[in-house]
Amino acid sequence: MMLKKQLLELHAYSPGKSIDEVKREYGLKKIVKLASNENPFGCSPKVPEALTSLSGQFALYPDGGAYELRKQVAAHLNVEPEQLLFGSGLDEVIQMLSRSILSAGTNTVMAKPTFSQYRHHAVIENAEVREVPLKDGTHDLEAMLSQIDKHTKIVWICNPNNPTGTYVNTKELEGFMAGVPKTTLVVMDEAYYEYATAEDYPDTLSLLPNYENMVVLRTFSKAYGLASFRMGYAVGHASFISRLQAGRLPFNTSSFAQAAAIAALKDQAFIEQCVTANKQGLKRYYEFCKKHDINYYPSQANFIFMEVGDGNAVFQELLQAGYIVRSGAGLGLPNGIRVTIGSQEENEEIIALLEKVVAKKENCL
Repeated sequence: MMLKKQLLELHAYSPGKSIDEVKREYGLKKIVKLASNENPFGCSPKVPEALTSLSGQFALYPDGGAYELRKQVAAHLNVEPEQLLFGSGLDEVIQMLSRSILSAGTNTVMAKPTFSQYRHHAVIENAEVREVPLKDGTHDLEAMLSQIDKHTKIVWICNPNNPTGTYVNTKELEGFMAGVPKTTLVVMDEAYYEYATAEDYPDTLSLLPNYENMVVLRTFSKAYGLASFRMGYAVGHASFISRLQAGRLPFNTSSFAQAAAIAALKDQAFIEQCVTANKQGLKRYYEFCKKHDINYYPSQANFIFMEVGDGNAVFQELLQAGYIVRSGAGLGLPNGIRVTIGSQEENEEIIALLEKVVAKKENCL
């Protein structure tokens, strides 16, 4: 069976080890997973309540247009319903954008390292990938701008960036947009938007009327705690979104995902609690890093990247103790680990383990 030749250089996305896999491999009873930037507090209690009414709909197709969810999200964001495109997680939205816009003879610009799926889908579409190294862990917008030419169809800006948690501020973004050709789409991936608390974090939705070549991505997988339901969406100009709809699979989001998202959206008090706890957790990691003179990136997301040494070695040491984090080796930053901010108890437990790792390292010097 002959595949596209570009698929031969790709590998399926690897989410890392599962909780059950680690239990079996190491004979452990307690496993704490802080590797995938999931919400450690789960989701709003309103979600399971909303799902109980759907038990009689298993045999029915969902609403392909997600009418009620579209209406609720539009009202929450103060945009028009026609400006919204829903997908099975942001991964599908990224796939739709890539499939609809990229092709052989075009190119796409992105940071390195950043979310891997931008590059992945560009390669599938046989587009040229232009990767620009981060500058101090942040998007180097000036260098990215220099890579744009008449064949550049998409520029990806992950804000906050995964895996560093750093962000592009309002002034930087507006300066960048002023130099981008109208024929190039700028995709602002704001998967961690709810966690961003910086005063100069961009209000991208207010910028949309000024830039027809901008689209904003957000998700219910992170702060809303609905990762298993797979619900992400794009916000853009209605005419552009309308054309993108043609590339959407029929019934691509389930009735259960739509109902869960609606219920979660209505509980903003839960989101505020999660954001507050996340900010406190980040502060605790900052204290640990400063105590041991460990380099880290101040984060606007629900994770932190710390340069604790050999990422694979530290990952393995924590794994054997029952704590799953993400080695930087697979993220393009081999000298550290990315840790999801957990509950207060989980944060203290993993910091205690990291104290031992650091002490062992210091004793070897």
